[in-house]
Amino acid sequence: MTRDRIYAETNWRGRDFTLIDTGGIEPDSEDIILSQMREQANLAIAMADVILFLTDIRQGVTAADREIALMLKKSKKPIVLVCNKADNFEKDKQEAYEFYNLGIGDPYPISASNAIGVGDVLDKIYESFPPKTEKEEENNVIKVAVIRKTKCRKIFFN
Repeated sequence: MTRDRIYAETNWRGRDFTLIDTGGIEPDSEDIILSQMREQANLAIAMADVILFLTDIRQGVTAADREIALMLKKSKKPIVLVCNKADNFEKDKQEAYEFYNLGIGDPYPISASNAIGVGDVLDKIYESFPPKTEKEEENNVIKVAVIRKTKCRKIFFN
């Protein structure tokens, strides 16, 4: 069974936005389930104002990361590159430099399990929001797509 997009309403620094979490992407898989998950991710990318690309700092840059980065660049949308699993933050954050090779901006090391670095990511997402209108209407809520490989751990912002 394919995994649908999961939506979560949230707020940061006074701005409401919707997170759209996908089941992940396996760029070249012929598997029917994985290809349907890729389609769900593509729909989330199309809907999003900002894209959050979640990688695994422990794995380093993989071939799949490179392919996903190329796909995301084509969207011409702001991309926030997140390197999760920096659980030994001071040591692991040095590993993030490798992710500059993806060519999509500064990598943000985080530890989702220890809630370290998440505020920096939210600040970067916030910087990518369109200018605030006098009254942001409900149907104009900013959308942030969370794109990752299928085996990356999720980020929880609660």
